[in-house]
Amino acid sequence: MIPKLPWGTDFEKDKFLSPDFTSLEVLSFACSGLPAGINLPNYDDIRQNLGFKNVSLGNVLSAKAPNEAIPFVAERDQEVFRAFRDPAFEVQVGIHELLGHGTGKLLQETAPGKYNFDIENPPISPVTNKPVSTWYKPGQTWSSVFGSIASSYEECRAECVAMVLGCDFGILKIFGFGDGKEDLAGEAGDVLYVAYLSMARAGLVALEFWDPKTQKWGQAHMQARYSILRTFLDAGDDFVKLSYSKEDLSDLEIHLDRSKILTHGRPAVEKYLQKLHVYKNTADVEAGKGLYDDITSVDSWWGTTVREVVLKNKVPRKVFVQANTILEGDQVSLKEYEPTLEGLIQSFAERNV
Repeated sequence: MIPKLPWGTDFEKDKFLSPDFTSLEVLSFACSGLPAGINLPNYDDIRQNLGFKNVSLGNVLSAKAPNEAIPFVAERDQEVFRAFRDPAFEVQVGIHELLGHGTGKLLQETAPGKYNFDIENPPISPVTNKPVSTWYKPGQTWSSVFGSIASSYEECRAECVAMVLGCDFGILKIFGFGDGKEDLAGEAGDVLYVAYLSMARAGLVALEFWDPKTQKWGQAHMQARYSILRTFLDAGDDFVKLSYSKEDLSDLEIHLDRSKILTHGRPAVEKYLQKLHVYKNTADVEAGKGLYDDITSVDSWWGTTVREVVLKNKVPRKVFVQANTILEGDQVSLKEYEPTLEGLIQSFAERNV
């Protein structure tokens, strides 16, 4: 899978450390927002040298409110979107955690005069086609160099890896969709289409988390998804377009051309991902920050006109109703509750904490 990504071996770990992957069902999670997947630890030097663990939270992946509205998805896409959003999200999260956060080699001067790459013949950057001229100095880390954008930037890189590899029908077969042959009209094609449509929609509704007063993003993943939507829109040839006829955008819909995912969508994301990856691995904070700040900037049209319609169509934040375990003699039973506010209150009342 890794050789299919848009960089060479110089920008990848000398030996890919097999991840520790586990799929769990959440019984109780002491947090207001449950993640769908977790990659630990959040330290690139440890991931690079020792390895990492991945957890997929199965019942969070599939959780959705009854009769949940799906704004900005065209009526013609509603049926396929509802049918395949869970499988598409499963593929996205799996690749995001395993190969998104799990790939990449930070070029480092590990100690004065010692490097984890050939300093006499530095790697050639696939972005500039010139030898790299920056790397991490002793004591520097990814977070210390990239500062406030590091978290969102890394989430964006992992999301882009998922968007690129999710186009590979052999990989979709591993997840149980299709026979490995390219077929945009089949089940695997539906999963791929909904994955791209979901990402485009996520990038649009992400504007809820843009603060026009401070001119800052309030959530790392949302900033990342907005940048990917912008990448889709910049892919050209109407691969993705925002369709509307009313001045207030009240009829705004996302139209994505399924037939152009492989010819326009994937190449656009690959080009963006390549820059994100190389700038991160070479500690090129000037180029990386310039790229990311530009593509996540929000002008007056996005920040006012589009954001207003996003807020008007805001879907209530998911509230997860978590089960309880009850000890009855020597037996432990699981009690689940209705997905309602009453069920949520009852679950806490019976938790006795």
